[in-house]
Amino acid sequence: MALGVLVDANVLYSRTLRDWLFLLKLRSEAGMFTVYATEDIIAEVLYRLRRDNPNKPGHFIAGIHDRIVANIDDRITDFQIDGSFPGDDPDDAHVHAAAVASGARILLTDDAGFTDLPDEAIEQLPYEVHTCDSFFLLVDDVAPTIVRDVAADQHAYWTAKPGSTSIVTALERAGCPAFANRVREHMRALGPA
Repeated sequence: MALGVLVDANVLYSRTLRDWLFLLKLRSEAGMFTVYATEDIIAEVLYRLRRDNPNKPGHFIAGIHDRIVANIDDRITDFQIDGSFPGDDPDDAHVHAAAVASGARILLTDDAGFTDLPDEAIEQLPYEVHTCDSFFLLVDDVAPTIVRDVAADQHAYWTAKPGSTSIVTALERAGCPAFANRVREHMRALGPA
């Protein structure tokens, strides 16, 4: 049975992380994990994209919205913020509430409001908190051929784009240094392109 993964806005905001997440899910035919999000999470992504790209045309933001919506498996709408979130940031409470209500096994986030919680608090949560780096490593541990295939596809796509960054460098910049090393190993195993 596929693991339910609630994805936080900071993951969906990053093109690198978003692409890897969705490509790994698609390559596994959603057999390993399914992706959940909320309208609040998607709205936060779009707000940040517009704020950071004020001169981009409307279709830029709309296109990212449509790709996110097309790739999530469930939109979580029925959750209550009940004060059970153990962190200090009230802006994280809706994410916690959605993770609990959805029955997600994993909250995928790079938000320190979750990742820096004390171990005792993390152990009490009804879901596991993973950064993208730790989650992608788990995927590689379980299905290295899927990761290798996605790496080959990503490499082919990005090397065809003039001036693009290597996929390993992009992963390092996106906060996934350990996974970047795994991808580097897969690329070496694939041999020269």
